Amino acid sequence: MSVRQHEKAGRRRAFRLVGLGLILFGCLLRVLDPYPVRMSRLIYFDVLQRLSPRAFDPDLPVRVVDIDETSLENWGQWPWPRTLLTQMVERLGEYGAASIAFDMLFAEPDRYSPSRLLSDPALADILSAKEEAAQLDNDILFGAEVSNWPVVMGVAARLTGGDQDIAPKAGIVEIGENPAAGLVSVPHWTPLAPPLDRDATGIGGVNVSPLGGTGVVRRVPVLWQGPSGVLPGLGLEALRVATGEPVIFIEGAQGESGIVLSVELAGLVLPTTENGEVWVRYRPDDPGLYLSANDILQSADDPVLRSQIEGRIVLIGTSAAGLFDMHQTALGESVPGVSIHAQVIEQALLGDMLTRSDVTAALELLAFIILGVVVTVVMSSFGAVASFMAGGIAAAVVVGVSWLAFQNQSVLFDATFPLAGGMANFGLLSGYLFISTEREKRVIRRIFSHYVAPEILDEMDATGHELQLGGETQEITVMFSDIRGFTPLSERVSATDLVALLNELFSVIGDRILHEKGTIDKFIGDAVMAFWNAPVPVERHPLLAAQAALQMRRALAEFNASDTMRGHPPIALATGCATGMACVGNIGSRRRFNYTVIGDVVNVAARIEQSCRQVEYDILISSSVSQAAGADLAMLEAGLVHLKGKTELEPIFALVGDSALAHNADFRKLQEMHQDLITAIRARRAHDEIQRLSEACSAQAGLVEPGLRAFYAALPGRSADFRFDIRSGQAMFSHHGNVHRFPG
Repeated sequence: MSVRQHEKAGRRRAFRLVGLGLILFGCLLRVLDPYPVRMSRLIYFDVLQRLSPRAFDPDLPVRVVDIDETSLENWGQWPWPRTLLTQMVERLGEYGAASIAFDMLFAEPDRYSPSRLLSDPALADILSAKEEAAQLDNDILFGAEVSNWPVVMGVAARLTGGDQDIAPKAGIVEIGENPAAGLVSVPHWTPLAPPLDRDATGIGGVNVSPLGGTGVVRRVPVLWQGPSGVLPGLGLEALRVATGEPVIFIEGAQGESGIVLSVELAGLVLPTTENGEVWVRYRPDDPGLYLSANDILQSADDPVLRSQIEGRIVLIGTSAAGLFDMHQTALGESVPGVSIHAQVIEQALLGDMLTRSDVTAALELLAFIILGVVVTVVMSSFGAVASFMAGGIAAAVVVGVSWLAFQNQSVLFDATFPLAGGMANFGLLSGYLFISTEREKRVIRRIFSHYVAPEILDEMDATGHELQLGGETQEITVMFSDIRGFTPLSERVSATDLVALLNELFSVIGDRILHEKGTIDKFIGDAVMAFWNAPVPVERHPLLAAQAALQMRRALAEFNASDTMRGHPPIALATGCATGMACVGNIGSRRRFNYTVIGDVVNVAARIEQSCRQVEYDILISSSVSQAAGADLAMLEAGLVHLKGKTELEPIFALVGDSALAHNADFRKLQEMHQDLITAIRARRAHDEIQRLSEACSAQAGLVEPGLRAFYAALPGRSADFRFDIRSGQAMFSHHGNVHRFPG
């Protein structure tokens, strides 16, 4: 490994250590799970639900009897006398409700009971009644009606205690290591006015969130740990009573106490959090769920109401604004609490329960680590832009996995932490990269400003390339281009005007080289040297060099036709290109050096350019360029030339045009005619026949590239260039991938 490579590896290693430290910090943050991390996760889950909410299914056996504003206007303010509720229960029971659940509290006796009114000292002098009326109790009447039907009464969690002990109606079977110990704990329940506690078929907790919970309701406890044992939530208890099941099963973790995995009732499995809550998969609140209490109380035997109630679980609650039972959902809606209980029942019946396990959380952490590693490794190796693109692709995969998990499996996979962590990692590493790069640039400029050419420093600042003596060996394509007709021009133009003209010409030529990703090495008098594939690697650099030569030909034609050349003889360019291995880098003394390339390929390109005069064509390329470019260029064999300083002959090709010309019908015909001409030369046919074939090619060349006419005019005199023996007496040319052998 070179010193340069060793330094790069060291910086890359330090950079990755910084990235690893950021990843470890992110993992620690995820384990601690502070409030901002939790809230971003919950908000993301809300977004998922808003993008794809559950649809309302009117065929599901769940309805809500709503004590709405109309009901309050017609039947009086709340609380109603329990005689009205008795009438409602009777009506619902007769309509065939599978279960009737009250999302309201009956903590105190009915204040409208005749027995209470007549026993009130303040009313004793005003009211009078028969002795039988004094014995009437609305709670007893209500309880008697409740006992006739599958009714569930609601109780609420509270902090302060009471005298009454609420005994659960549901049987509980625990599977595992005491999972009930992990349920949401309730210090006390609100009392239930006698005899309702005795006469009700079921009792359930009406709270839709743990005690003290505020804000958006995302999870609802389906089981509570109360002072007298496990009590189901109102929705689960209504479902139990409707199915007639006496027992609810709680499945917990094996070997660990207080961890709830799921709740099972009548074959329905509800995946839960470890404390017995279910994630609610919300749908928009739908009017089809609700029946007005006013309609129930006013009806006699309504077939439409019967069809809406018969065989269904009926929850009784209120949407009246003044009764303060409205809650915010993940969809951003404000709905009655009874609607949330109804949606829990719907999910249980559909089996479409949102889940989120410890495995999911572990996969989220793994996604964060992978995203962080991708960002770190790519940035350390390829820079910030590539890291941004790679991180963006990885982030898109994470979001896609999260979305598919939600849509297809009802799994809540948090994409926010991997994304936020990846973005933070990218931002911090980008800052670190920027600071370290700027520091290195300042150090380089301070150290080398007295020793190197200013233009090299500017280039290094722009590209981040490192300044050091020496270079690296790699494949390079070199171009030499020399001005023909310069001497006559210099005789007609003053030195000042000549310099200005050359500068303008070289600007035009240089732009074409740079456009094709070339590096201009130097301008040498009336010649220019350029190379490709350094300092930045370039794919298919031989093709780009050839394309640059063609662009220079077109640019020169425009330059000769411009006002600058008016009154001057036209200028021609001779261009040679070759591809091979060379040493490229900053070469020179320790006090001053320049970025250049040295090697045999430089000499080959220079000698090929000098052969343009002999071949009578303006652009010649080596066989290495021809083989690398392939069918993307229009080329013709130009023979073998002896290069000064080399013992072996070099096959060369005339570069006629680009890929479009290579597929042109006229050029293809010229190729065939050219091949016939070369075959005749190699077969040592008569001079007259060779001359005739050459003239035919010249005529066809006029349709393709007029500059070839001089090439074909000189070709009969260069017959030896196509017949010279090489090595074992056979010369080999590669033309568009086809190998041609010919005798000497």
